[in-house]
Amino acid sequence: GKKKMCPHYLLCFRPEILCVSHNATHNHNQTKDGETEIHHRPKRGWIWNQFFVLEEHIGPDAQYVGKLHSNSDKGDGSVRYILSGEGAGSIFIINEVTGDIHATKSLDREKKSHYVLHAQAINLNTNKPLEPESEFIIKVQDINDNAPKFPEGPFVTSVPEMSEVGTSVFQVTATDADDPTYGNSARVVYSILHGQPYFSVDPKSGIIRTALADMDREAREHYSVVIQAKDMAGQVGGLSGSTTVNITLTDVNDNPPKFPQKNYQVFVPESAQVGKPVGKMKASDEDIGINAEIKYSILNPEGAGMFSISTDKDTREGVITLRKPLNYEKKKHYSLHIAAENTHLDPHLTYLGSFKDDATLKITVGDVDEPPIFSMDYYIMEVYENTRVGTEVGAVTARDPDSKNSPVRYFIEQREDKAVYFDIESISGVIRTTQLLDREDTPWHNITVMATEEDNPSLQSHVPVTVQVLDVNDNPPMINTEDEIIICESTRVIQTITAVDKDDFANGKGFSFSFPGGIPANPNFTIKDNEDSTASIIARRRRFHRLTQELYELPVVVWDDGEPVLSSTSTLMLRVCSCQRGTRLKICQGEAFLSSAGLSTGALIAILLCVLILLAIVILFITLRRSKKEPLIISEEDIRENVVTYDDEGGGEEDTEAFDIIALRNPAAAEELKFRRDVRPECIRPWSSRRPARGRHSPSSLDIDEEMDIGEFIKQRVTEADQDTSVPPYDSLQTYAYEGQGSPAGSISSLGSAGAHSEVDYNSLDDWGPKFEKIAELYGEEVETASESTEKAESEKQT
Repeated sequence: GKKKMCPHYLLCFRPEILCVSHNATHNHNQTKDGETEIHHRPKRGWIWNQFFVLEEHIGPDAQYVGKLHSNSDKGDGSVRYILSGEGAGSIFIINEVTGDIHATKSLDREKKSHYVLHAQAINLNTNKPLEPESEFIIKVQDINDNAPKFPEGPFVTSVPEMSEVGTSVFQVTATDADDPTYGNSARVVYSILHGQPYFSVDPKSGIIRTALADMDREAREHYSVVIQAKDMAGQVGGLSGSTTVNITLTDVNDNPPKFPQKNYQVFVPESAQVGKPVGKMKASDEDIGINAEIKYSILNPEGAGMFSISTDKDTREGVITLRKPLNYEKKKHYSLHIAAENTHLDPHLTYLGSFKDDATLKITVGDVDEPPIFSMDYYIMEVYENTRVGTEVGAVTARDPDSKNSPVRYFIEQREDKAVYFDIESISGVIRTTQLLDREDTPWHNITVMATEEDNPSLQSHVPVTVQVLDVNDNPPMINTEDEIIICESTRVIQTITAVDKDDFANGKGFSFSFPGGIPANPNFTIKDNEDSTASIIARRRRFHRLTQELYELPVVVWDDGEPVLSSTSTLMLRVCSCQRGTRLKICQGEAFLSSAGLSTGALIAILLCVLILLAIVILFITLRRSKKEPLIISEEDIRENVVTYDDEGGGEEDTEAFDIIALRNPAAAEELKFRRDVRPECIRPWSSRRPARGRHSPSSLDIDEEMDIGEFIKQRVTEADQDTSVPPYDSLQTYAYEGQGSPAGSISSLGSAGAHSEVDYNSLDDWGPKFEKIAELYGEEVETASESTEKAESEKQT
């Protein structure tokens, strides 16, 4: 490059490099007087513009980028230049003495478009920066090294056939990776390589348009168009890329339907069934889809009255269907004028003409031997019930429709699961009964009559016949007697009764009611005919009572007004009930139980409550008995008096504690008692008795004679307790065999009975075992005389 030196400045120029460095700036301006005026500016640091380096450099030497220079550098080698930042040392290297920068590698702008670096000048003597660190950019300069590309090709699109010239079809867009801001490397233009003269492309926008008018899909449907994109604005040397656009012409309704021929013929037998197809026709259409849909129609009224035509959606054929039965004897030929037209028309293409075509179809009717034809489609006949067997019900007629007019024979189709009530004469077709008919059992009968030709029995026809059984008055009216009639005790009008009649209402629409012979069988009731086929049962008494009589029987006669008049007698059951007040329902409540007991509902509820209360008391009593604490059992070490309490009846009102007085009255029974535990007995001697003591001994220190009076016995015990000073006073006062003062009742004590004279020998109780040992002890003593008992009783009372 060129270097131009200026005072105090160093400018380094290259086409792509500009480096400016200065320490101070002095402007010298010439005045009008010829004097030089000097302006001093403050000191400035590094000022950098961009460095440029070409991409894709190819060569053995490193590419020169630019030069760094400081005005403090005197050229004596005392300044060192340092480069840092993106790619420093690897891509970009600097001569530390001269400041020249080189690129050691080939760069690609499409990968990285610029690099940011930092430059600094250092004094080698002081190792200090001469200038502040400055930032500069090395920009990679683009070259045309990338061709245009279509990233999404090839493309598929469509355009309607018969489109006008210039109709937009599709737009393609190519991309170029080169720099669009530098030169024409990324300026792309489009051109068509293949697809002319049918299509064209806009050079700038890439829009593909139709170039030929009236392109017909039926002639050619698919087109392949090759589009080229070239950079450098299409100049020579530019790079290019191409893509393919596949264009399909879509169908429009530009072709009318056409019949391959104008005349058609078809043979149809007269036996063809109505509603069944008898022939087909098809018109062709070169279009596809909905544009080829065809609608067929019959133009002449004669043909439209006998036949119809519809379109098969799958095959697009016209299907001719028979609307009415054919008759060879009446008409042998038919001519149909059939039209075919499109259902979807394009209003822009009406100038092409009518989208419709027509043809003629001739139908020839063939003669067929047909089965007989009945005079009616169905028959309805009537006959009265209970008529004699063989009664004529009605007749059916049929004829042979063919010209030979063959004789017809009749039959009734029989079913195994149904009874046979009718028969038919095979020649005349007269239907007669074979059994007695009952309207109440079967009011309607449905039969099927079959007719065949005598010459050809295989030809058959059928007709339904319905026979209605008419009613006669053969059933008397009946009163429903299954349910009992409830009589409330305080009502007079008991109930309204009605009758039913199985006959038709014409033979029994009115009923009359009365008693047999006109006299009521029960004087308590009468009947009132309401003259509306109902009657009311009325009581002659004001009140009934269930306990007096519960059931009443009342015979009633009912007549109908049919011809002849029929009647029946029914016996009504009337039950007397205590009806619930305040309700219209007559209901007997709990009669089976309450009628015998004579209790009302309130009394029954009160009884149930009492039973529940008593049951609760019993349960509570049992619970308390089980939870009652047992008396404390005194251990053998306890030396206190042992008092045994029995749950026996007390001696009187003033008894304070129950006690078995027999044990005191009978000294022999006292051996079971242990009187004292606090004093060790001084001697143990057998109990005196005329029976063996069974090995038991009394712990008493005193001898008790069996003849001793009970009073003396008690006195001895009291004296013994009073004189015993070794123990605390555990004794207590007990009252025995004392009825109490002021009692109006006599004594019920068993004391007196112990001394009563008895000839019974109670000693045999000893042989009954341990369970009767206590009884043997009580009754085994000698019974004292009556005088002695009296004295002892007085002694006990005194005690």
